[in-house]
This record gives sequence, C-alpha cells and structure tokens, in this order.
Amino acid sequence: MTRPIGLAALTVLELSHHEQVSVAAQAGYSHVGLRLRPVTGQPFLFPIDMPAIKARLADTGVKVLDVEVFRLGGDTNVSEFEPVMAMAGEVGAGHLLVHGADADEARMADTFGRFCDLAARYDLVADLEPMPWVEVSTVAKTLAVLRRAGRANSALLVDAIHFFRAGDRPEELASVPRHSLRYAQFCDARAEKPTDMQEIIRQARSDRLMPGEGGLDLLALLRALPEHLPLSLEIPYATPMPPLERARRAYQSTLRVLEQL
Repeated sequence: MTRPIGLAALTVLELSHHEQVSVAAQAGYSHVGLRLRPVTGQPFLFPIDMPAIKARLADTGVKVLDVEVFRLGGDTNVSEFEPVMAMAGEVGAGHLLVHGADADEARMADTFGRFCDLAARYDLVADLEPMPWVEVSTVAKTLAVLRRAGRANSALLVDAIHFFRAGDRPEELASVPRHSLRYAQFCDARAEKPTDMQEIIRQARSDRLMPGEGGLDLLALLRALPEHLPLSLEIPYATPMPPLERARRAYQSTLRVLEQL
C-alpha cells in the first residue's frame, strides 16, 4: 500500500489520543489525525497528554497526518492558535485542518494568510476544508480564499461527504493545482442529500457510512484527486461497535474501494 491512510479522531472519538494511536496501529493504519482543539458543537473529552501521545507514536511507528480543528472567523486572533501548532509540530504532524467561518472573502483570506504564516514556523500546511454549514462552503469559495491569500503552505481539503452535500462535482477538481491537494478525508453517505441543514450536520458528525455502503460516487472523486493522495478516514458510524472493530471496518472498506480504481 503506497497510499498513506490515517484514522481521523471523529471515527473513534470515544478514545483518548494515545488510545487512538494504538487502535490505528492494530487496525493497520499508517497515520492518525489528532483532535487537539475542540470543534463547535462537540465535546472535548480528554486532556492532551503529550508524553503519552509521543510515547505511543514511538512505540507503534504510527505517524500524525493532521491536527484539528482550527475555525477562522471574523474576530479570530490567529496568535491564540500557536500553542496547538507547536504541539502539532512536536508530534510531527504535516497538516492543520482549517474551517472558514467568515463571509467577508478579503478578511477571510487575510486571516487565513496570517494563519499560514504562523503554521510555516512549524513546517505545517494549512488545509482549508469547505463544509456546507460554514461560510467557506464549496470548492470554489475555498479556492478563492487560497488564491487571495497566496501562501505556499496552503491547500484545499476535500471531505467526501461535505464535497457532495455542497453540490460540488469531481470534474471541478481537474483545474485545481495538484500542489493545492495534499490529503483528503474519506467516507461514504446516503445518496440522497437532506433538505434540512441540521440533518446534514447530524449525518456529518455522527452518521456517516463505510466506503462502499452508501451512494456517494467515491470512485469518481478518487479519480479526480492526485494518485496516492493520503486519505484520512473520518467515519463516525451510528451502529454501535467497539472502536477497534469500527476502525478495522473503515480501513478494510476503504481498501476494497481503492482496489476498484
């Protein structure tokens, strides 16, 4: 397997950070995505124990793909993010997952640019993820911010469920510079797009499907992305099961989809 595959925090949110690393190793993943900042509307369940995280990474050989989540709004003070960026650099992460929550494109680009400059001190890429319920909601809006900010350590982060729920199409990715696509988040979902935004949010946060179980055109999406692009499996699954089993199912389901390429 030449494609790095990471276990995102949301897939096993009931685990502490170092337990997530252990489960990722047992399930066959090469990477993890660590949630070192809480996301709006979801609890932050565990304190950050850096010695335990670093020890578990060293013991397992698992690497950190990304650290989340950084929400940029109209009143964001970028300097407040530096302690978490420093932790991301300390564990060897490559990417920071960013949400754009400012409708003023010029101000959003300025804030994002300053965020990228701070991230560059720690050799981190800032990956802006469009989501239907935030202001930077589509691929087009994200690319506009990236172009306006003009930072080399910036990228577009495609998440399969958000991509299709926002009405984006795989062919739109053909014009995206390859250097602006550094990794992607992967999952499946029901084919029908909910008409209610709260239901879109609910599915995204707690009721996604394993790759191949739903109706998203995952093969078309993968073919539109760079070959061997790292994938972070972000699959909060509604059916109760132990986290190791959930992680293994996500990994094996993804491999089966990749084999169809």
